[in-house]
Amino acid sequence: MYRIIKREQLGPAVVSMEIEAPAVAKRARAGQFIILRVDEEGERIPLTVAGYDRAAGTVRIIFQAVGASTMQLAAKVQGEYIADFVGPLGKPTEVEGVERVCVVGGGVGCAIALPVVQALHEEGCYVHAIAGFRNKDLVILEDEFAASSDALQIVTDDGSYGAQDNVTMPLKALLERGERFDRVIAIGPLIMMKFVVEAVRPYDIPVVVSMNPIMIDGTGMCGGCRLTVGGKTKFACVDGPEFDGYAVEFDEAMSRGNMYRDFEAHAREAACNLLAKEVE
Repeated sequence: MYRIIKREQLGPAVVSMEIEAPAVAKRARAGQFIILRVDEEGERIPLTVAGYDRAAGTVRIIFQAVGASTMQLAAKVQGEYIADFVGPLGKPTEVEGVERVCVVGGGVGCAIALPVVQALHEEGCYVHAIAGFRNKDLVILEDEFAASSDALQIVTDDGSYGAQDNVTMPLKALLERGERFDRVIAIGPLIMMKFVVEAVRPYDIPVVVSMNPIMIDGTGMCGGCRLTVGGKTKFACVDGPEFDGYAVEFDEAMSRGNMYRDFEAHAREAACNLLAKEVE
């Protein structure tokens, strides 16, 4: 069992938790993920490592309570326990040897982008961060981003905070005025990452994207997280989660993700009813 050391509500449906998991904290690096189960009968949930404290033996996760299992996890409070917490899994972000990087995060994907920004900053890299959200109420981790970024731009779809833009607009503006980066890293919804890749393509700058398809075992055995990358089948859990953005078949990935939408909606409704009964 793994104890919840700290729980914080970052937004209407976004929760941050610090989990006591010394073995995971000892080896975790930016870009990797864990798989947890809320209870012994729960499904396996992959979540990216949002931070870690090796001395305290804790790992931070940040998630949006949108599905049945994440809603059950969000209902947990400080001091309670979760059944399983396995990791770190996946390959860490390559942060050595780069001098100028633009990191683009979208929505809750910013929770994944933050440790990448922090790791790059610790390596002495110049980091220009762009974070996009639907509106002001959904903005998260601004102070943390500012502390580890040489430049930070926040945009919102409705203009309620920062500039009214999507993340590709400030990125295009940077490139058009002559800014050059060794690498662009995009983390967020699939459609966002697809358009970031297209925005950067004319400038021939390497683009890294973080993929988060459906996962089950996290070892490459089940094949649930398969992707087509460069015309070959890859598995996000063992080959990724980061890939060359130019090589990813985004349309296929989006189509596969949508296959489970109805099932997830039914599971979410059942979880809502169950949690409501528990409150009563």
